Amino acid sequence: MTNLTTPITDEDIANLKAGEQISISGTIYTGRDAALPQLVELIEKDEVPFDLKGSVIMHTAFSDAGIAPTTSSKVEIESTIGPLSEAGVKIHIGKGMLSDETADALYRNNSIFVITPPVAALLTNKVLEKKCVLFENEGMEAMYELKVENIPGIVAIQDKKRI
Repeated sequence: MTNLTTPITDEDIANLKAGEQISISGTIYTGRDAALPQLVELIEKDEVPFDLKGSVIMHTAFSDAGIAPTTSSKVEIESTIGPLSEAGVKIHIGKGMLSDETADALYRNNSIFVITPPVAALLTNKVLEKKCVLFENEGMEAMYELKVENIPGIVAIQDKKRI
């Protein structure tokens, strides 16, 4: 198991292999269908109020019931992975199969895709703090900044290699 702490560096990514188990601690962001396309629009306008370089985004909504990954291959989410990686996001956490085009975008931007167990109780217990940082009007699909400890995952796509 490789333990990572945000912000994630290029060296962190270079040392990982598809199929490797990882644990992520530090600050991560959440977003899914409603928030991620809006985040890309803010990137295009250079209006993101926090630094995405070295960041981690989990494809999820956040509610009092907890967090669990949503399907990353949904058009509204998968279409954002390339632009978000280009803006500095190093790890995308979700579930589902991604296209070759998306895998290529991850590779070009030295970013990876990580899958995590969709077990809300396990993942929610890893959240130490939460605050809404963008798109509060989207309710549970707003973007949250989470302080987490040891979010588990498996590297699913790294350097054009998949598990």
